[in-house]
Amino acid sequence: MSGVLEGFGVIASIIAVGYLIGRSGLLGEHGQPVLTRLSFHVASPALLFTTMTRADLSVMVSLPLLVTALSTLVVAGAFVAVGAVRGWSVGRTTIGALCSCYVNAGNLGIPIAVYVLGDATLIAPILLFQQLVVSPVALTVIETSRPGERDSLVRLLTTPFRNPIVLASLAGVLVSVLGWRVPGPVLEPVTLIAGIAVPGVLLAFGISLRGSELPGRGRDRGPVLLSVALKSFAQPLTAWALAAGVFGLEGAPLFAVVVTSGLPAAQNLFTYASHYGTGVRLARESILLSTVLAAPVTVTTAALLG
Repeated sequence: MSGVLEGFGVIASIIAVGYLIGRSGLLGEHGQPVLTRLSFHVASPALLFTTMTRADLSVMVSLPLLVTALSTLVVAGAFVAVGAVRGWSVGRTTIGALCSCYVNAGNLGIPIAVYVLGDATLIAPILLFQQLVVSPVALTVIETSRPGERDSLVRLLTTPFRNPIVLASLAGVLVSVLGWRVPGPVLEPVTLIAGIAVPGVLLAFGISLRGSELPGRGRDRGPVLLSVALKSFAQPLTAWALAAGVFGLEGAPLFAVVVTSGLPAAQNLFTYASHYGTGVRLARESILLSTVLAAPVTVTTAALLG
């Protein structure tokens, strides 16, 4: 369990450094948006490319992944349904739906898979599913819902392929499928740039907390609390009900599905919200609250099912 707490501690420390940078004004008023753009357009694509080139795509076909996909669909659908009834904008609703179901598979998922589940490969199917399915669909919805002239059908259909994050993921998958070996002189600089992604996102997130109100207040109170409730409680409960009640999973596979479903919302969702200028506060507060709740949720799950 010390690995879980260590993972949370590392993330909290980097966010705290970002907050102090924001308070000091060290990077000026444009520091946070510059870090966000750097992460979205350069560092995150590099990280996803290097990750996908090493991925074993055969793990995409498994029963635990089916449970994860279904639980993702259920909780995201619940948020979308409430958003439609309440008349929230498409962009805001999409960001909220992502915060309700898109788990932190990279920063927290890997250490939890190693120290709690005992197998780092268990997080790979979720990482692939989110990057190859959830992200392209959600970013396309946000992109096509932005105000302006109506895009042509061709432009609409090619929207995912003009997104740097989606493009990098697909390029990495192509390299993996074809069994290509990226030459060292090419891969090494990409790997170095990829190293900026996680700290860049966390620092930008920390800077954004400067001057912020306590989470769960103001006009975003309803969407924030809804997304946090879905992410922290409804998603792991849904995964457990599906895995145990519908598919008959038990033991280690059941434990792994529930634990990974209880991971908090991923920090890169804040990058998406900031880049597109929609649901920024919703993303920031949802990520913060679900991350705070993730430790007790994980410990409780381990005590009940471990």
